[in-house]
Amino acid sequence: MALPAALLLLLLLLLLLLPLAALVLGTVLLGLPSYEIPPGVNQPAKLRLVLAVLLGTAALGKILEKTGLCSQITFGRYVRQGRRLRVDPKLFIQDLQFNKVPVRVYQPKAVSHRRRRAIIFFHGGGWVFGSLDTYEKVCRYISRESGSVVVSVQYRLAPEHKYPAAYEDCLNATIHFMRNTEHYGVDPARISVCGDSAGGNLAAAVSQTLAGRSDLPRLRAQILIYPGLQALDFNLPSYQQNRGVPLLFRERAAFFALQYLNGDASHMQEVLEGSHIPPDMRLKYRKWVSADNIPEKFKVRGVKPLRPTDFVAEVYETVKRFCEPNLCPLLAEDAIVHQLPESFILTCEYDVLRDDGLLYKKRLEDNGVRVTWYHLEDGFHGIISLYDYAGLSFPSGKRGLDSVVNFLKGL
Repeated sequence: MALPAALLLLLLLLLLLLPLAALVLGTVLLGLPSYEIPPGVNQPAKLRLVLAVLLGTAALGKILEKTGLCSQITFGRYVRQGRRLRVDPKLFIQDLQFNKVPVRVYQPKAVSHRRRRAIIFFHGGGWVFGSLDTYEKVCRYISRESGSVVVSVQYRLAPEHKYPAAYEDCLNATIHFMRNTEHYGVDPARISVCGDSAGGNLAAAVSQTLAGRSDLPRLRAQILIYPGLQALDFNLPSYQQNRGVPLLFRERAAFFALQYLNGDASHMQEVLEGSHIPPDMRLKYRKWVSADNIPEKFKVRGVKPLRPTDFVAEVYETVKRFCEPNLCPLLAEDAIVHQLPESFILTCEYDVLRDDGLLYKKRLEDNGVRVTWYHLEDGFHGIISLYDYAGLSFPSGKRGLDSVVNFLKGL
């Protein structure tokens, strides 16, 4: 029996209002700032839809947590999990363990007349979310299009597994692979590490740890896709300009860093204000972490000088490991940085982490490291992870992914 026209109209109206309701519900329940869709973003309506889905999911997770059914993080992981895809006619794909760390290895089936390059990939997700399945399409694309072996690493997630668990898993998996390249037809001189967001942080940390190691092959390159590289200053220009821009709000960036550090976000406000770092230490790192090192063209959207906040010693005691380079690679000494391999850094204009990438680019170049920089003028945080994602991908995300592939082909 056909539905009355009035009822059909009502259902259509409800469908149209659902994204707006999700935005409002998510913002209220999660205590987030009002969101902002920048005018420079390509396909703003689609980004608004993605945001509605994410906020709606987070809000529902909050409700489920309050009812005791499951935690908000557990529900978020379930929604983001993704699924294992069908057999790829161009790739051999197998799940293995490298030194007890789960990995998924992608190998091109096409005949190669030389040993292949390899990319060890660390997924993003704020050290809290993400899995092998979540990044299946991205890893398949990189392997197929660049003709490379890709090793995707499933490191342990926070807050159940705090720092340095994720870093140690990525390092151990990388070392295992470097010592067993003959099993995968890989040239040990053409191994690179790669990661996006939190994965970019892990790739940078692993690269620094392996710099100068004489018992292992030298990494060919590090590929850092909008990486988070420091937790000293959450008021850099990009944090001010993009604080309410999806997919990563300023507050969530601090929340994820604290979850990874010690699983406790109770001091998030002090961290956002900057009162977690002693004045002498802030002065020490100012040469590397400062808005003064950001090119002026990235400040035209409006940046205001902020009044220094009072240092809170008890907060510092709980977060002082933020000053360790394995957690915040931007703070590594020059003696380490100048040994790093050729680097590729991708940044997005509408991303709170933009300036982390710009500051690291400067540090690398100042230390004589060759850097290829690709900036997505209309990009936002997480855009690469949306590649071929249920119709929610963006053209600039595909451009960014292709820029990674093109860089790899030149190695």
